Parts: sequence; C-alpha cells; structure tokens
Amino acid sequence: MKIALIGYGKMGRLIERIARERGHEIVAVIDVNNTEDFGSPAFRSADVAIEFTAPQVALDNYRRAWAAGVPVVSGTTGWTAQLDQVKREVAEGGHTLFWSSNFSLGVNLFMMLSKYLAGLMNRYPQYDVTMTEVHHTHKLDAPSGTAITLAEGILEKLDRKTRWVKEQAAAPDELPIRSIREGEVPGIHTVRYESAVDSITITHDAKSREGFALGAVVAAEFTVGKKGFLGMEDLMGNEQ
Repeated sequence: MKIALIGYGKMGRLIERIARERGHEIVAVIDVNNTEDFGSPAFRSADVAIEFTAPQVALDNYRRAWAAGVPVVSGTTGWTAQLDQVKREVAEGGHTLFWSSNFSLGVNLFMMLSKYLAGLMNRYPQYDVTMTEVHHTHKLDAPSGTAITLAEGILEKLDRKTRWVKEQAAAPDELPIRSIREGEVPGIHTVRYESAVDSITITHDAKSREGFALGAVVAAEFTVGKKGFLGMEDLMGNEQ
C-alpha cells in the first residue's frame, strides 16, 4: 500500500516506522514547509493519506487531499464543531474520510465499556458522573477529542445528563470534563460515578503513542477501496 503522510511530528514519524514495518511504502510526506506537494505526482499516487496535524488546518488538508483523489485517515481533533459540514462534503463529493478521536484499540474497547456502564447507571440516579483527562503539555485542544467522544457516548445512555461542559458543572444535567496538561503523558481518561456511599471508576491509561499509530495504519489498510465517512465502529464491526 502506498501511504502519504500529512503532518510529520512525533505521531507522523511513528506512523511512518510502523507502516514500513507492516510492508507499506511512504510515497510522500507533507508538513508545514511543503504544502505545495499536495499537487505532486508522488502525493497523487498514494492509496491513502494519514493526517495528524492541528485543528486549524485539518479541514483544508482533507480538502486538498480529496482534490488530489486521495482518501484520508485522520486523528486530528478540535475541529468537530464542523463535523456535520464535513460529513456533507464527504457524501456530496464522493470522498473518503476515516476519522477517529483515538485510534487505540484499547481506548475504543474502553469507550464501549463506558457506554455500556452508562446504560446500567441510568437506573441509579443516586450516582453522579464526572470525567478527567490528562495529556502532554503539547496537546492544543481541551477537552481531548477522546474525552468528548466518551462524553457523547455517556449522554446517549444516561437520561439525567444532557450536555458536557468544561471543568465544572453548573447544573445537575451537565457532565463535567476536567482537563489536565502535564509532562509527556500520552493520555489518561477516567470516568467516575459517585454516590453518597461509594464510587465506581474506570480508567484507560495509554503507555505510549504506539497504540494510536498502529491503529491509524490498520485504519488506513481498512479504508483503501471504501467511500464515505468511516470510523472505528466500522473497523471494529459496529459492536457499539
């Protein structure tokens, strides 16, 4: 498989290594200094592009890749206020975008577990729910995309919560997400249910970025030859 990389930071380099280990060819690398290469023959020859950049440039990256006829796999977060618009563009233009807030298999299993637990806790209103996410100091968006996805899964199942909010809840129907930025933490996500007599806590603690990078390459393998807006639920068999 021929892969183009969009973004060549720590994640881009890790994806490059894992892709090569899995027998794939890196045909183009686009970073901030050579965005004109979206129009290059090398980029156009790619079967798929894997994009990890910043929220302010992600959508433009998708569009430039689509214009070159290249499907995109992306893990960039922080832009999802425009998610419905992007889905329309994908559908109307016949494009392909595989997007996930987190490509880790473990995180996606954790998301399934969290959603299932929320369904159980819907019957027990004495438990209030909060979330905490911890990431490295380089992460630009807060809450993390993974935390938002977790929160949306909880909101689907927990009738007493109607929206998530940053840091502190001001009303009983709000789900607060506390964001902590420290050191080089790859990612820790915790969901906590607490009553007057006890608490139930589930946590996913990423040990490195390798799980994210491997998941992105596996998603790229899955995406080639497909159309539309795709996500980890498609890759994992829609078990949620």
